Amino acid sequence: MEPIIREAKPRDKPFIEEISRLTWGGEDYLARIFDEWVKDGNFYVLEVDGKVIGTAKLTILPGKVGWIEGLRVHPDYRGRGYGRMIHNFILNLGKKLAEKEVIEALEFATYFLNRESVSMAEKTGFHVRAKFFVMSAPAGETLEEPSVVEPSINDVTLGTFPVGWRFLHRCDETVEWLRKNAVLYELNGLRFIGPKGGATFTALDPGPAVLRELMPAMGWVARELSLDGFDVMIPSAMGAVLPGLRRVGFELWDDKDEPNVLVFRKKI
Repeated sequence: MEPIIREAKPRDKPFIEEISRLTWGGEDYLARIFDEWVKDGNFYVLEVDGKVIGTAKLTILPGKVGWIEGLRVHPDYRGRGYGRMIHNFILNLGKKLAEKEVIEALEFATYFLNRESVSMAEKTGFHVRAKFFVMSAPAGETLEEPSVVEPSINDVTLGTFPVGWRFLHRCDETVEWLRKNAVLYELNGLRFIGPKGGATFTALDPGPAVLRELMPAMGWVARELSLDGFDVMIPSAMGAVLPGLRRVGFELWDDKDEPNVLVFRKKI
């Protein structure tokens, strides 16, 4: 049978759970958000001989952005062009949504060592819009519960603003999106933000002293989610603070002191 790409359905969940279990050492998030994505729509699967072996999601973000996420191929089927097939399908979907004026551009983020995704992006007209460092830290033993506050436009401090592994543009529409999809935490007058149900955070001031003071609160949120640690996103312009962040307990995912998260954009 020829491969087919169709909208994901509830019956596909066992296949998605298998792909998720075999991705990122079993730490992939896809299985956890499957039901939410099916409900949201624009969630697609690639089926081969009755088996779902790939996925992709197109999420509409503020600023008329079509955000590509969840692009996966089962390890047993990689290297056969299926990833490119899904990628091209999403590009065509983006063009249709652009014709309806729903979106104006496609964007996505990937780890800098994901050579296949980077190569496909470059070959299909994407360019790097922004770069970030993602660093990790253990939850630790000293924890402190932060308060939750309402976000405002003043909290969107960057032109490209990370909320977990989604990156938004600074506009009024973003604030409403944050109220529905993110949590803004505060401890001792210092604020950080993360996605609902997630532990990848962005501090509104990413300096070492601020992050050191926020670590007990970030650790508290991680523990509430039954996690042993958390991640933070740091703008590439803050590369000079990496040594200071290491001294307070943060580590890069790799040994290279270069931005390891790339945000791509393609105007359509």
